[in-house]
Amino acid sequence: MNIHPRLFDSLLAEHQPGHALPRGFYTSPEIFEGDIARVWNRNWIWVGHESQIPEPGDFFLFDYGPESLIICRDRAGDVRAHLNVWRHRGSRGCTVRAGKARGVGCPFHALTYELSGALRSGRDMGASFDPGAWGLISAAVRVFQGMILVCADAKAAPPIDAGLDKLAPLTEPFGFEGLKVAKSASYPVPANWKLALENYLECYHCAPAHQDYSRSHTLKTPAHVAAHLPAMKARAAEVGLPIQSLEEADPETPPGASVYYRRYPLYEGYKTGSRDGTPLAPLLGSLKGFDGGTTDVGLGVLNNLLVYSDHVVGYRFVPREVQQTDIEVVWMVRAEAVDGVDYHVDDLAWLWHVTSLDDERIIRLNQAGVNSQFFRPGPLAEMESFISDFYDFYKTMWASA
Repeated sequence: MNIHPRLFDSLLAEHQPGHALPRGFYTSPEIFEGDIARVWNRNWIWVGHESQIPEPGDFFLFDYGPESLIICRDRAGDVRAHLNVWRHRGSRGCTVRAGKARGVGCPFHALTYELSGALRSGRDMGASFDPGAWGLISAAVRVFQGMILVCADAKAAPPIDAGLDKLAPLTEPFGFEGLKVAKSASYPVPANWKLALENYLECYHCAPAHQDYSRSHTLKTPAHVAAHLPAMKARAAEVGLPIQSLEEADPETPPGASVYYRRYPLYEGYKTGSRDGTPLAPLLGSLKGFDGGTTDVGLGVLNNLLVYSDHVVGYRFVPREVQQTDIEVVWMVRAEAVDGVDYHVDDLAWLWHVTSLDDERIIRLNQAGVNSQFFRPGPLAEMESFISDFYDFYKTMWASA
């Protein structure tokens, strides 16, 4: 796909390694269009959990940029994903955000598709029309321990299976398959999606910008992580959690196929990410107790999970327009847990609600400064190394189109 390579190349020529990206990467509509085509359409996106579509016919939509995906469970019980673009004249066919249906019909000309994506018939399309050739465009799907990953361009989907196989024994004790969504929230921010993701990838800003987070999480400084790590590892072994990490990607790993796993300690007295350190919900999976830690999990490059011993927080930064992004946060607990009895959703969501509000302000101001014609990219700090890794991935995705 040949989208504005000259503009990208001219901006790339301005980029000094070890520094932030030049202004145009965050302000250009042409670059944004290319980001959707080259990065988002060709990478795995965490769209939700199997518990959202438990029965055949259940579906929900996931949108980003100009794209829309229908995530459904077909009559055979398989999870499928289709582009929400009807093959006749391009209408969006599914307009309901979530529900249950035997098929999906076009509001324009009443053509109807099966949940498998097959076109049922072509009304008055002529004797030579072959319905079998005009089914919905299907996206690639992977279900990892209940987490649904989708790549819109099925032919370009990164080969992530080997990475997921390595990740599986590390996440197995958390019982991801047995989760349900307790709460979802969206925090719109007037900024480019890359600034939102970059903010998540570094904790250089955590101590000054996130006071509530910093009271409980040691990640704000490497020295604090190192000081509390031995005690957490000892507790992890007792409660049934592996202590190894998946932090360094194999240099042979194709772009978009990497996974990540690192458990780090909370401060003493904190069992989970709550106001006072006390538990928020029933223990996950097969865990026998609290180790006083939390885990960063990366499913590909665009998807981030934060896994406590009693709940999971999913983060994604969904591009809407060149300078409009939704910070989407999803809180998950054991499927059998009951709100008001086993957990209280407001308490569960408190930390990452206030932290996301902090981030909205940080990212909004970041974009406002980048928009200035006087902006010059500065050097990245040591605690911003993951941003450099993201830049490498980002450049590779553009170059490989």
